[in-house]
Amino acid sequence: MEAGAPGGRDRRGWERVLGKGGWIGLGWAEGGYGNRRATLTQQVVWAEEYARSGAPPRSGHIGENLLAPTLIAHGTDEQKARFLPPIAAGNELWCQGYSEPGAGSDLASVRTRADLGADGYRITGQKIWTSLAHEADWCFVLARTEPGSRRHHGLSFLLVPMDQPGRVEVRPIRQLTGTSDFNEVFFDGAHARAEHVVGRAGDGWRVAMSLLGFERGVSTLAQQIGFAAELGRVVRTAVDTGAAEDPVVRERLVRQWAELRTMRWHALRTLGGAGDAGAPSVAKLLWGGWHQRLGELAMAVRGAEAGVGPADWSPTAPYELDAAQHLFLFSRADTVYGGSDQIQRDIIAGRVLGLPREPKG
Repeated sequence: MEAGAPGGRDRRGWERVLGKGGWIGLGWAEGGYGNRRATLTQQVVWAEEYARSGAPPRSGHIGENLLAPTLIAHGTDEQKARFLPPIAAGNELWCQGYSEPGAGSDLASVRTRADLGADGYRITGQKIWTSLAHEADWCFVLARTEPGSRRHHGLSFLLVPMDQPGRVEVRPIRQLTGTSDFNEVFFDGAHARAEHVVGRAGDGWRVAMSLLGFERGVSTLAQQIGFAAELGRVVRTAVDTGAAEDPVVRERLVRQWAELRTMRWHALRTLGGAGDAGAPSVAKLLWGGWHQRLGELAMAVRGAEAGVGPADWSPTAPYELDAAQHLFLFSRADTVYGGSDQIQRDIIAGRVLGLPREPKG
């Protein structure tokens, strides 16, 4: 896509178009910080129609769908007034500073430190797999603010500006696809104001877990519209190549369709619900494995052609992938990022089934 086109390099411009049209912050009834009032059903309709139209991928969804609900639930009036309007206008983009090299799915092991001084907090540490950090204006960071604390105690949820030369460094991580949507972020004395702690200092674990609960809901239904479009392309390819004549392939296609319907009904059943500790983990297990299997199927229905790129390979230029190849390679990470399958099963075992925790050495 050409630079300047929506979804190309001018993704920030597209966010501002959405904000100007009143399409960011639907349903933020409290305080009038959003653009439009919308019921949950109306939010679902908007999200699904946006996905169905083939509109550009969003770069403001982390601020809109994760941080904003967290601020509405836990933030001060001053924090809401400062941060919600720029999100609704598409003027400020956010990234999520949770995972670290030694604390990915085990989030309670974070070691990034934030020391309180006269001018606020000074943050030192490293975050990894930070989506869209190279575009973000701000990062919400889970950091340890109580020296000597362990696990989920002594953590705070901090709002940190990214434009701090020499104190915040973003390094892109090149993926199998050749793209760099994820990043490493290094904090070397980065500054965060004391009044930009969400919730109380030391209470960051509760706020962080609340935010993770917002990852399910309306956005998962929109995600499934995209999944359905991808499945449709795989089915058409199977018909065109003759792979659909194979009964094993037909069985795999039907299974993908049936599982996608199951995911939709699960999302609708849990939509807007509260107190279902296992719902986000079940949803992640369902879609992560499903999408990964779809990528494998997209290669299988093409046969040997699946190994040939859309352009001649050159040692001096980035390799190119078609949509199916990108789907296959990118989806290898689906069962890892956002909490690995193993961690999701542990959550379900402990919080839903009440099974004892595995002893830690």
